Order: sequence, then C-alpha cells, then structure tokens
Amino acid sequence: MRFLKAILGGSAIAGLSAFAAHAQDVVGRPSEGGMWFQKPATPVMEQLQDVHNLVFVIICAIVVLVVSLMLYIMIRFREKANPVPSKTSHNTMIEIVWTIAPVVLLLVMVVPSMQLLYYQDRLPETEMTVKVVGNTWNWQYSYPDYEDIDEIISNPLDETQAQEEGVPYLLATDAPLVVPVGTKVKVLVTSVSNMHSWAVPSFGVKMDAVPGLVNETWFEVYEEGTYYGQCSEICGIRHYFMPVEVRAVSQADFNQWVANGGSFTEAVADNSENQTTSGVATLAARD
Repeated sequence: MRFLKAILGGSAIAGLSAFAAHAQDVVGRPSEGGMWFQKPATPVMEQLQDVHNLVFVIICAIVVLVVSLMLYIMIRFREKANPVPSKTSHNTMIEIVWTIAPVVLLLVMVVPSMQLLYYQDRLPETEMTVKVVGNTWNWQYSYPDYEDIDEIISNPLDETQAQEEGVPYLLATDAPLVVPVGTKVKVLVTSVSNMHSWAVPSFGVKMDAVPGLVNETWFEVYEEGTYYGQCSEICGIRHYFMPVEVRAVSQADFNQWVANGGSFTEAVADNSENQTTSGVATLAARD
C-alpha cells in the first residue's frame, strides 16, 4: 500500500512539474505550447490563480487517494488472495470519516473562493473610468473622465498587417485601450447589438456586454506592457474577429497621451520603446 501511494504520489508531482515547465511565461498573451495561466498582471488575477492552485492540489490528492484505494482493493481482495470474502456491510468509523472529510474540504475551498468573489465584485475606490461597448464586430472605447479624447473604435488587424508589424494575429488591433499602470480602473461594459464578453486573461477579467444593461468591473495593472484578450461570448459569424488589446503605460506617458487628444507623439513613442516591454514598443512604433 505504501509502495503504491509512493508511485502515485511521485506521478502526481511529476505531472505538476510538467505543467509548471510549460507554464506561460510570455506577459499579456498566450505562448506557443504553453499551459496553465498567463502570468498575472493584476491583484485579482493573482488571487484567482492562488485559489485555482489550492483547489487543484486538493483535487489531485483526492484522485491519488481514490485510485490508491481502488488498486489496493483490487489486489488485496482479489479471489485468489481472499477466497472467502468478508460479509461486513457497515463500518461506523469509515462512514463518519467519509461524511465529515468532504465537508471539511468544501469549507477549505469555499472560504478563499468567497473572498475572491467579493474582491472581484466589490469595486474599490477607482481613479478613472473607461466605457467598453461591444459592436458587431469590434470594440468601442471611451473615457468619460477625459472630454478631449474621442471614442476609439478598435478593429482587429488582418493577417498581413499583423505579420508586417510583428504582432499576434487575431489578438492585435489598430487602436488599443490605453491605461496607466498602478491605477484602479473602473470598466463599464455594455453592447449595442448582441451579447459579447470583454475578457483579458492576464487581468482575471471577463465581463458580459449585454444590450440595454451596463455591467461593471475593475482592474489595476502592475507593469507596463501590452495585454491581449478576446470576446468570450459566441456573438455571431465574426466572433473570432473581436480581439481585446490593452496597452498599459506609465502615468507620465498616459498624461501625455491625454494631452495629445488620445495619441502618442514621437517623443513619447521613443520613451516607451526604452522603458516598456517589447509589446509596448511595437505599439508605440505603430503610432
């Protein structure tokens, strides 16, 4: 029995190591052959990943225990080794254990899960607001706090454009949502036609865009860079062609972007190229 548990436990550890080896190490976008989550870019996503890892470990432990018991029973109580089967029908201690253990496990999982749901759902004191509107089929962004910035229509780049600019096809757009790092951003999400869902995996954000209804969520980006997502609601024939691109810049660069009416000057683009990630530099060159 101990030997069997050692084998299964070692297999579980090896499996987890294999997953970790293929973890997605590219910030803000999926990596080829990657598994697991993208690197967290917000506090919400960090907590979400922690809860997932806790539940995953519990699930793995349950699987190892159940498989171990099944193999032990099949070997120990096979006909050859146990020609006279036991007629025991009840065991009070076992029944108490298998009733209490699941309750304890659920409590262990429900406490951090409810804390995370509350953290996601309850908006903190935000510092700026952006409005996201789902169209058929593109995203429309506006900044209610900044009157000089016109509404931004974000369309996906075609394959040729994406290749020429060295950005991911079906993820990159011609006009990203621009936000400053270290700022709590309230996001108002709605739609003018059919249902959509504005989702950025590295933010831990996925909010439905429903016609006639305004949903809200929030995020705070840690690092400068370009973060990608997609519409996560099957919304029609061009559902696949509704990428989300968020560009996080320094507060100084964001202020300059606002002062320029929602565009980057050449000076800001050069500054972004030196200070931000390669994804941000690529977008700055496009501007």
